[in-house]
Amino acid sequence: MPGEPIEGQVLLLAAAKASVPPERLPTLVDQVQATLGPALERYRRSYERCYASDEREVFLVDSDHWADIGAELEFGDRELAAVRRAHEEQFGRIGRRSDREAEFETALEIRAPVCIATGDPSGSSEPTDSTA
Repeated sequence: MPGEPIEGQVLLLAAAKASVPPERLPTLVDQVQATLGPALERYRRSYERCYASDEREVFLVDSDHWADIGAELEFGDRELAAVRRAHEEQFGRIGRRSDREAEFETALEIRAPVCIATGDPSGSSEPTDSTA
């Protein structure tokens, strides 16, 4: 599997806020990545990519898109909420690092982020392409 879509510190933060055991969240994130990774090209064609780096790409999707992912993976409400929160926390961290926090917060008012790992987790975190 390529690198992880969610950084370790972000997972810890999301797990602390989630209603699932902290040791369960990384497994749930891995399950989502296993589903989303092979669909990366479809996401590139179908959704707005707001960030890309050697490690991950982030797409903005309709808010109900997460319900579809949860149904496909047979996640319960708590599991789905925890994974979605992890993706939102990662999105927020990227926004702060790239000085786009206000832009990203505005995007969250109408859409939801989906982070998809694209490469080696030891690769650069500098953006290679970014559009919003």
